[in-house]
Amino acid sequence: MILLVVDTQKGITDGRLFAFERLRENIKALIAQARKHRVEVVYVRHDDGPGTGFSVGDDEFAIFEEFAPLKGERIFDKTVNSALHESTGLAGYLSEKRETKIMIVGLQTNFCIDATIHSGFDQGYEMIVPAYANSTFDNDYMKKDTCYHYYNDFMWNGRYAKCVSMEEALEMLAADC
Repeated sequence: MILLVVDTQKGITDGRLFAFERLRENIKALIAQARKHRVEVVYVRHDDGPGTGFSVGDDEFAIFEEFAPLKGERIFDKTVNSALHESTGLAGYLSEKRETKIMIVGLQTNFCIDATIHSGFDQGYEMIVPAYANSTFDNDYMKKDTCYHYYNDFMWNGRYAKCVSMEEALEMLAADC
């Protein structure tokens, strides 16, 4: 199993997110548990391209300080929603390592998390989603809390992923070492 931390970048990891404080504490706890039990933590950053303010070299592009990778932890950059799109190299990396389970956390629920979960499911990965470890903002069609619950409680669980409590997620990371 790997812990995949998606798009937790400075420009979007803030109080505008649904249940931000809970998300922040949960992701920190999952990263700490993964490291403690030698489960690889892999990061993905979204790059909107030069001149957008959200690209390589921009402060907003950097990973949120509280989740920062340690030296040697892998970081993959993407320009599409799915972290597992062939352009990122992540699926090839996981294939070489013979990894079949991905515990996914990060941003945003209705964009890159959803796309990565669907893509991972289609590629045969077991996708695991800890409660309150992904989030999003309000949009023109849904409030952020409705959006979070729509995907986590209705859309993914039992279809594309296994949605688990934080306690279960922490136990899974400990058992996987």
